[in-house]
Amino acid sequence: MADQSERIELDIRDDRASGNLLAYENGKAAGVIAYFVMDGDPAALVAVHTVVEPDHEGKGIAGALVQEFYAMAAREGVPVVPLCPYAAKWALRHPDQAPEAPAELVEKAKTQLKSHPELY
Repeated sequence: MADQSERIELDIRDDRASGNLLAYENGKAAGVIAYFVMDGDPAALVAVHTVVEPDHEGKGIAGALVQEFYAMAAREGVPVVPLCPYAAKWALRHPDQAPEAPAELVEKAKTQLKSHPELY
């Protein structure tokens, strides 16, 4: 039985080549945001899905992933388009950390997503 006071060690890594922002808890894969980099000027990071493994749910991992996704975009100077419902809800709750993407970027991201069927 796990000790409830045990601290979670969360390590979040960007695998840009595969379009995954991955979270590891105590060295084990815990969650992922599947995303793609939208072409254009400006470019954007488009969050498509956020998934947390069942054994890791309820620990704030999804929120930590979305927070890091927005921080990553801010460091790169590009907007985020949260097509993922979880990321979109998180953004509404954290407007200070998650600037809203312009509507035309959202539409453009939806169009480009159609060319990424592997992300559905």
